Amino acid sequence: MPERESPRHDLSERELEIIELVATGLTNQEIAEQLTISKRTVDNHVSNIFTKTGAKNRVALLNWAMDNGKICRDGFNCCALDTHIPGREAG
Repeated sequence: MPERESPRHDLSERELEIIELVATGLTNQEIAEQLTISKRTVDNHVSNIFTKTGAKNRVALLNWAMDNGKICRDGFNCCALDTHIPGREAG
């Protein structure tokens, strides 16, 4: 089977944190201020996230994150970062 280029999903904890902040509607500058890092660092993280997920913009990134259980549509952090609460099933 020919090799296809597929997105890498090896996101760091910081990249997952940034995805969650993007999902709240924050700009890169606002994310930088909240995390006390430079905007340029956030820009680099977002660029790396786009590369790893194959997303071309923030909307595509959030769709990817929802589809892959990194964020939830209801606004609660119910499915991020491999946490599972026994007995709690998705509604």
